[in-house]
Amino acid sequence: MNAEQRIIVPLDVPDEQSAIALLDQLPQVVWWKVGLELFTSIGPKILEVLKSRQKRIFLDLKFHDIPNTVAGACRSAASYGVDLLTIHAASGNGALKAATEAAQQGAAQAGVKPPKLIAITLLTSISARQLAFDLKIPLELPEYALKMALLAQEAGLDGAVCSPQEVAQLRQTCGDDFLLVCPGVRPSWAEKGDQKRSLTPAQAIIAGADYLVIGRPITTATEPELAWKRISEELSTVA
Repeated sequence: MNAEQRIIVPLDVPDEQSAIALLDQLPQVVWWKVGLELFTSIGPKILEVLKSRQKRIFLDLKFHDIPNTVAGACRSAASYGVDLLTIHAASGNGALKAATEAAQQGAAQAGVKPPKLIAITLLTSISARQLAFDLKIPLELPEYALKMALLAQEAGLDGAVCSPQEVAQLRQTCGDDFLLVCPGVRPSWAEKGDQKRSLTPAQAIIAGADYLVIGRPITTATEPELAWKRISEELSTVA
């Protein structure tokens, strides 16, 4: 996998017009992430747009509900033929197992390849202090992220989403076949924004990440295409 194929760019925009403008600005991007804002706004129509352009799709809806509801959502989402799909590990073992089975069923019924199902360990906007004081979880943050990843792996999921700062430990413990996707990646020349647990793209790949989700450093740059190229060039030295 070359450096450019490791970068996933989020379509964090409010409507179809903005999404198409961003796609037109960055024609060389292979992977696009569709999150809650855009999917809630225009629904699966955006997936059709991406497929018509032969793009790979990370449908990042972060399902978190009771097992029956999660299964229904994953069955429906898998029928779209997306490549990656997310569920919160904190949904628990029952929901994770139901999700994996339902995703396979939904894809088979639609005659498409099933998505890789990956678990959210802990949102990258949450700090160690917030984990302890707001969420009242009595574990150190790296230990909590690892436990969530192992819960997902035991339930049969394909991988996990974690911050770059946890990725080395997860790679070492979960093995090479477990897919690790890192948001919260920020080049040294970019603003960190609301990311609390960040590394540079090169550092994240060296630590063991398979894919990097890089949004604002590219999409809000004065020249997004140049920002994309700069990151790709930095990654080509390590990827």
